[in-house]
Amino acid sequence: MAANGCQKHHAILAWRYSWLGLLGLAFLVLSGTLSEVLAEEPPNKGLAIAQEMDRRNDGFGNTIATLKMILRNAHGQPKTRELKIRTKEVPDIREGDKIFIVFDRPRDIKGTALLTHTHIGKPDDQWLYLPALKRVKRIASTNQSGSFVGSEFAYEDLTSQEVDKYTHRYLRDEVCGMGQCFVVERVPVAKHSGYKRQIVWIDQREYRLHKNEFYDRKNRLLKTLLFNDYEQYLGQYWRALQMDMTNHQTGKSTQLQFSEYRFRESLTKRDFTRAALKRVR
Repeated sequence: MAANGCQKHHAILAWRYSWLGLLGLAFLVLSGTLSEVLAEEPPNKGLAIAQEMDRRNDGFGNTIATLKMILRNAHGQPKTRELKIRTKEVPDIREGDKIFIVFDRPRDIKGTALLTHTHIGKPDDQWLYLPALKRVKRIASTNQSGSFVGSEFAYEDLTSQEVDKYTHRYLRDEVCGMGQCFVVERVPVAKHSGYKRQIVWIDQREYRLHKNEFYDRKNRLLKTLLFNDYEQYLGQYWRALQMDMTNHQTGKSTQLQFSEYRFRESLTKRDFTRAALKRVR
């Protein structure tokens, strides 16, 4: 009986320790999984960053600004153009903003104008007015990746950068020229975009764009756009007064210099129609 009792006691101990071992193993596995879950960034963080950046720009109304465009060839030789840009904020969440650009100088390009109606979920509408021909040319969605009047900006770069025009993926935090930045990958939804993806740096304090890298359809670095000399308007809205676009594949660059920003101007739908292109003086 004593021997049987001893065997029974050892069997009970073995059973207990086996369960303790399994529980311990389960705890380690669960702890590891939990720590991984806790360490993992939420899958929508990139989208949340983009939405916050967009939210901080809500309510600017309509703007007008003067713009100088400096084009440089691969040897650095400059060519300067002067233009004006006006933007109409569209509060309808199903649509994007409207943009009207018109050239003032030099004389051979004076009166050339670009009208953009940004859309969400369908191709943007863009029309180019050529005063020498006195006609309006529609820019097909398949051609919006083309160069805008010889600059390093494509037609699609000059549309309103609405959140839903991209999918967003948070990559990392990184020190940048504005301090600490979020680094987010965004992929164009548009079928005919000239870009496979973009990598953007957004400062974590004011949610301003610091840098944008553009990758072509073969996923090669095509261009880099830098945003500099920010100024705040109406105590809320930040605007970069200088943008530098460099084409790494051609060696060419285009600099945009903004000035004389005016907010909440009295602009109407009539100022952003195809008929308005022909009224340019």
